[in-house]
Amino acid sequence: MTDDSRQHLREVKELDELLQKLFPISRSLSGLGNRETFRILKELIPLELTEYPSGTQVYDWTIPEEWRIRDAWIKSPDGERLVDYQECNLHVVGYSSPVRQRMQFADLAPHLHCLESSPEAIPYRTSYYQHNWGFCVTAAQYKRLEDAQGPFEVCIDSELKPDGAMTVGELRISGESQAEYLVSTYCCHPAMANDNLSGLLTATFLARDLLKKGKPQFSWRFVFVPETIGAIAYLQHNEATMKKLLGGLVITTCGGPGPLGYKETFLGDHLVDRAIRLAFRDRKVEPIRYSFVPDGSDERQYSSPGFRIPVASVTKDKYYEYSQYHTSLDNLDFVNGSQIAQSLAIYRDVIRVLDCNARYCSTAPWGEPQLSQRDLYPATGGGINQPSATGPDVVTTDIDAIMWVLFLSDSEYDLVTIAERADLEFARVVGAVDRLIDVGLLEKVSN
Repeated sequence: MTDDSRQHLREVKELDELLQKLFPISRSLSGLGNRETFRILKELIPLELTEYPSGTQVYDWTIPEEWRIRDAWIKSPDGERLVDYQECNLHVVGYSSPVRQRMQFADLAPHLHCLESSPEAIPYRTSYYQHNWGFCVTAAQYKRLEDAQGPFEVCIDSELKPDGAMTVGELRISGESQAEYLVSTYCCHPAMANDNLSGLLTATFLARDLLKKGKPQFSWRFVFVPETIGAIAYLQHNEATMKKLLGGLVITTCGGPGPLGYKETFLGDHLVDRAIRLAFRDRKVEPIRYSFVPDGSDERQYSSPGFRIPVASVTKDKYYEYSQYHTSLDNLDFVNGSQIAQSLAIYRDVIRVLDCNARYCSTAPWGEPQLSQRDLYPATGGGINQPSATGPDVVTTDIDAIMWVLFLSDSEYDLVTIAERADLEFARVVGAVDRLIDVGLLEKVSN
């Protein structure tokens, strides 16, 4: 087994362990579950946490009260828990107001949610901005409640704190350039592995990668927020900085068993789009391509008219596209570390493309420089594309990549364009650049 294979297995094992650790935690727009999740992630990367107070106006929105829930149930007349929050935290509508009373089925029914199309699933429902309460149940649980009629003991032991706060996490990794890219994910979904946890773990591992590799070329801003309201609040509190971003990635639903895909930026052909296409092309993966539409995750916030940040997403069972979406079936039977690792590999390549991309200028632009005297070309001519198996003229240099890089290095073409134009793997282009810099034939163009 190679070192790379061993490293891959270690990473998959770590991802699986983190899935097991994080999955049971009850997350929402705010609350103790979110803080516990951030505490665990801070063991991996140095996240800085900010608390936005409840009641704060953020553009057209108001940050709601902090929600805390301790327990919830529906008990039969003989005291049996027919619906139990302790068995699955999706059983309670997110942000449910507290309730404790006895009622017949006719009074309870308007507060029940189930899915005829997926009778074994518990649906995910929320009531963030209107005080209400409810339970989400399987079709079998609904039928049992309907047959029993009641009276039932109904309890939601929750609290809405007007003096609470919404927690967000961020990590800025400073690069050689202060020009920044964004990586954003969300932390507000309970008991769903693809739609929430896959993005949290992928973003965390990407940030850890960049920290381990030293100073990147560009600066990178990692943001962990509750979806929609969290992104909007972060935008308002960091408005000037966010308007200057080069582009970015919104990481979501990237851990399912289905095929890889990507959702384009609102521009469709931004450098971020091209970097994603190169990453897939170089790995010989044909992804599902989703055109931009202004819904889904926080791309619609970052790309809104006031900011216009081009952000894209790499997915593996994209939201809306799989039947387990927003139900209890989006669980650890559906998602595992090996599947997340496939998306993580693509995201790593995308970040490498964006961070390595630059323009260069040939220091010898008057015709073709003599490469053989710099050991970049065979000393014996005539054998191009016919490398000898033995002898001093074995070709060890990627001549195609070197010739393309030299030809297009006129300070106008960047490395992404060269890789596209020459149909070369981006890693080969970067390797050629490194060789040419070593022998003094290239200089980097200042941005």
